[in-house]
Amino acid sequence: MFRTLKIVVAYDGSDLVGWQRQPAGVSVQARLEDALSAIEGRPVTVVGAGRTDAGVHALGQVAGCRLEHRLPAAQLATALNAMLPGGIRVLDVQDVPESFHARYGARLKTYRYLLLNSAVVSPFERRYVWHVPQRLDVGAMAAGARHLEGQHDYAALRAAGSATTTTVRTLAAATVRESTSAEVVGASLMPGGPAGPGRLIVFEFSGSGFLRHMVRNAVGTLVEIGLGRRKPDWMADVLASGDRTEAGPTAPAGGLFLVSVVYAPALLAPPEGSL
Repeated sequence: MFRTLKIVVAYDGSDLVGWQRQPAGVSVQARLEDALSAIEGRPVTVVGAGRTDAGVHALGQVAGCRLEHRLPAAQLATALNAMLPGGIRVLDVQDVPESFHARYGARLKTYRYLLLNSAVVSPFERRYVWHVPQRLDVGAMAAGARHLEGQHDYAALRAAGSATTTTVRTLAAATVRESTSAEVVGASLMPGGPAGPGRLIVFEFSGSGFLRHMVRNAVGTLVEIGLGRRKPDWMADVLASGDRTEAGPTAPAGGLFLVSVVYAPALLAPPEGSL
């Protein structure tokens, strides 16, 4: 009898080709499928909540799969971590109802983007932030981000050439703030927090779904506002244009983290006889 599993995964995407299995390079999906297949004794397909791109990280990516193996969930997590590379860690394994689907069942995804606004960036944090040395106006960027909230056509913020059925999405929240603590993954080895003197600026977006590069393009557009090159209301004009060339540049992948994925409680209720 098959069981359905929800697997929460964290990974450092710096040296990965992304979530999705690729013909060449290391992907999270491939490594997780290979480990599960070795345990199961047959090929196992894993479905992720979101297809993070090359260089993008995750604090709480969610994957789903079906197994026949009866190894208890906690022991399965331990076994997977023993087989996975150090940059990919299984945080939790849970038996869930058969109706669970990691991608289509997701109600809310939260992405966080980290930007270091300082003269210099620590070599120990450079892979996890976008370093912008010019002074940024956080208030102006926060005002620009508010135009992203609600239901809009985000065609102007999708990756050029990407195809999708619709470019309309709904964002529950889009915020920009200056952090009061080190939120870079891993504690800084430099005195005084992230790269010593400087400001860690945190962009956070929560929504039911995102287009490819949507968050990174939104951040790049907001930085144009923060640099004083555009006014906050420009973000509304960008969305109205539906034209990718009207928006700002694509922010580097290294500053982006998939933070969490939320599901309806009914999809997570432990099934009868779960291990």
